[in-house]
Amino acid sequence: MSPLLIGLTVVSIGTSAPEILVSVTAALVGASGIAIGNALGSNIANIGLVLGITTLIIPLPVLSTLFRKELPILVVATIIAGALLLDLNLSRIDGLVLLSLMGITLYLLVQYKPSEADAELIVEEEEELPHLTTRSAVFWLITGLLLLILSSRALVWAATFIAQQLGISDLIIGLTIVAIGTSLPELAATITSALKGHHEIAIGNIIGSNIFNLLLVMSLPAIIKPYQFDLVLIWRDYGVMFFLTALLVFFCYSSIKGKKVQLGRASGILFCSCYLGYLALLYLQSSGQV
Repeated sequence: MSPLLIGLTVVSIGTSAPEILVSVTAALVGASGIAIGNALGSNIANIGLVLGITTLIIPLPVLSTLFRKELPILVVATIIAGALLLDLNLSRIDGLVLLSLMGITLYLLVQYKPSEADAELIVEEEEELPHLTTRSAVFWLITGLLLLILSSRALVWAATFIAQQLGISDLIIGLTIVAIGTSLPELAATITSALKGHHEIAIGNIIGSNIFNLLLVMSLPAIIKPYQFDLVLIWRDYGVMFFLTALLVFFCYSSIKGKKVQLGRASGILFCSCYLGYLALLYLQSSGQV
């Protein structure tokens, strides 16, 4: 695999692995609300919380050429996912459609040809990787996957127990506690990349993770166990996710200065404010005040 393909797929899938395993585990134990809540909630947290905090710490100048493929894919995935949710049912057919789009997305990423600037950035990032033998890499891969599977099962069990004790839906738990918890890898990877000066990787990780959340994290639970939900998930949760995605697209394409896009502290304040407002709305609705 080329270094570019590794960055666009393995890194994003790696940071999305908690969402994937948690959602699949939730669907297997019948907690489908946690599964779909985790997918939508993680996308909301990735932009509102992760990208918001990162741009508050350090502004992110990003080459606009990097968004000619990934951002359009994210927009298309967001719109198609919304269309599939309109019937208030995430069926196996819906899951297969999203999974098929995941395959098309991977194909498009494989066909992507980096510019000279992108290639230099990839070489720099590759040189920073620690040297591992094949045996060591396989060992840590298996160990990490086992720990991830066990922790995912524990997280779903604990989240379901909390929801039952507090008398709130597992969807709310999936949108908040589980979504924030599974978004921590994105937060760590994004802030670390930004502080090292790899701004393209920082934002690219968010965009890639959100694509995988919609096409993979949401499709697998639907195939395992179809899920019916209330209209509130459309206008509140999907609506907030769509709004934050639109804001990200707006900032990336309208703030172009020369050849660069600037995501500054103003956008970070707006992202964080939207996320805090969303959490406040969830709290007021779950407590019956709205």
